[in-house]
Amino acid sequence: MRKFYYLFILIVISCNVSFAQSRKSVSILGDSYSTFEGYMQPKTNSSWYSTTPKNETDVTSVKQTWWNKFIEENGYQLCINNSFSGATICNTGYDKADFSDRSFITRMPGLGFPDIILIFGGTNDSWADSPIGDYKYGGWTKDDLSKFRPAMAYMLDHVIHNYQNVEIYFILNTDLKKEINESIRKICQHYGIACIELHDIDKKNGHPSVKGMTQISEQLKTFMTKSAKALDSNNIDSCW
Repeated sequence: MRKFYYLFILIVISCNVSFAQSRKSVSILGDSYSTFEGYMQPKTNSSWYSTTPKNETDVTSVKQTWWNKFIEENGYQLCINNSFSGATICNTGYDKADFSDRSFITRMPGLGFPDIILIFGGTNDSWADSPIGDYKYGGWTKDDLSKFRPAMAYMLDHVIHNYQNVEIYFILNTDLKKEINESIRKICQHYGIACIELHDIDKKNGHPSVKGMTQISEQLKTFMTKSAKALDSNNIDSCW
């Protein structure tokens, strides 16, 4: 009888391991919208959200974040969340300070080995009035990377070539400057990266509330479903 019990336990463990291995893994490259204290890599990354209640937000559990809800509710698993509160895509941050220690283009190599990459940025570039720069798709200089457009292109070029056979999506926030929105759309289109344009997101102090987090997760799911259907018909749009 005991042999059958141990055999049963081994079968259960084996099935659970196989199920976990079959689930697609997701890595996130983001800013404050995608943070939660204790859940980022590296752990030294600055966080906006935590379990400590504060007036700025009603989000106090990692289960309320858009990325945790999206991953848990759609059968994925988290690979790495490399998000940093206040980070810009380019190397120029608030008050024209050097943000190369936290920028997206500095952190983009640290996403592990995922099946899916979700890039959620551009918000701080918009809020900080980072230099917009020119569209440039190669031969980037240090000065280029201090400006939004060339840094955005540099980032997408990097992830495409360094994370091969990985699904890559860019999430475009609401309420950003027109030239930031237009630049993101154009650069995503140039690289053939799906651009998920959010709409009507509930926010508190400029950041997603609990309701807003749910809206983001739901809009991602809707886009993924639409993309899967479009893939079947070989008719995928670069933006939605």
